Amino acid sequence: MRELLQRLFKLKENETTIRTELRGGVVTFLTMSYIIFVQPGVLSSVGMDFGAVMVATCLASALATFVMAFGANYPVALAPAMGENFFFVTVVVGVVTGSAVSWQIALAAVFLSGVIFIILALFKVRQAIMDALPSSLKYAIPAGIGVFIAFIGMQQGGLVVAAPGSMVKMGDLSSGPVLLTLFGLILISVLLVLKVKGAILWGLVAATLLGLPFELTSYHGIVDLPPDISPTLMQLDLRGLLDITIIPVVIIFLFMDLFDTIGTLVGVGQQAGLMRDGKLPRAGRALLSDAVGTTAGAMLGTSTVSSYVESATGVAEGARTGLASLVTGLLFLLALFFFPLVQMVGGGVEVAEGVFLHPITAPVMILVGSMMIRSIKEIPWDDHSEAIPAFLVILGMPLTYSIADGLALGFIAYPLLKLFSGKGREISSLVYIMAVLLGGIFVLKAVLAG
Repeated sequence: MRELLQRLFKLKENETTIRTELRGGVVTFLTMSYIIFVQPGVLSSVGMDFGAVMVATCLASALATFVMAFGANYPVALAPAMGENFFFVTVVVGVVTGSAVSWQIALAAVFLSGVIFIILALFKVRQAIMDALPSSLKYAIPAGIGVFIAFIGMQQGGLVVAAPGSMVKMGDLSSGPVLLTLFGLILISVLLVLKVKGAILWGLVAATLLGLPFELTSYHGIVDLPPDISPTLMQLDLRGLLDITIIPVVIIFLFMDLFDTIGTLVGVGQQAGLMRDGKLPRAGRALLSDAVGTTAGAMLGTSTVSSYVESATGVAEGARTGLASLVTGLLFLLALFFFPLVQMVGGGVEVAEGVFLHPITAPVMILVGSMMIRSIKEIPWDDHSEAIPAFLVILGMPLTYSIADGLALGFIAYPLLKLFSGKGREISSLVYIMAVLLGGIFVLKAVLAG
């Protein structure tokens, strides 16, 4: 078995070990396992069955992550994307051009976006877009993602909270969840400074154990049978796609997934040292995993599946190959039967009705964010035509709460500034085309939201 894994995932060539990949896969799963609980909560708000969505989420995540593991051999896990799920609920199943849309039709729109994604892969359009990214934006992406996930971590840990007027402010430092977040943050930081192997995983275990007696995490049991998936399985309404008003929704789903994926792959790829001459080898195969996950997920009963920035936590633990993704995918399948146990770590603590904090996993996201921001040193800050688009990406991701929107801001600004600086011929025509298309997507989203 050991020799098979070595050969299958090229562990020696990637300077890693089976133990390191196992540890990285577990850490990635623990830091993204919240989606198992969040996704059903979001989609059930429009009438979808909570248990069925949970099963669909685990199955779609596992399938897409397996495709990533064996197809691209990258330590990147996938699951239903945050952002796309809220767009699914609040805009698509809300009001589209004045008429209500059922969740069955919304699933059909997700399915069609996944099919188009697969077709684009066959013509290598997605690979061309990734290769066309300017170097400054490639360095800005991991930094932007780092700030973004650190911000999410601070929110999930209660260190920052919403505030009227100023948008956010410092949270209640005397509350139990915040104190547990600070404990985990300090402990993992110290372990990292001391270069303790498995620092992140040990921190997660310690925070979980400490949270039990203070009821900051709850023991719900260990094993339970998975819920019935039939209420969402193959319930998508393909006939609803005949309504022309759904086409803009399909386009938005497609572009949100495309740029979320590109941003995550470039960001995690930079952190893991997987980029070669500014390009990500096997990027086409990596992008295909999102398309397969999205298409299968829609049939199972969940929204757009995309690569997860939380994969950076596994990379921080040393993961470098698809073996880590294989482990994460298997854990998603096991979660179907160990739902109570996973809930203890990733389920969070309810601090108000419907409001949950995640003090166990939040410190990991904050610290991984600090690791990813170091790529900004490669950006040519003295060249404004390069620096300003990069800055918009870094600032845009956390403030728009979207990797895709942050990347789009930089992608639109870059060719404009190059044109006005007399350097328009330095960039490819594809960059101009994408800037126009992304500008159009912003307009479409504004119209639909309005």
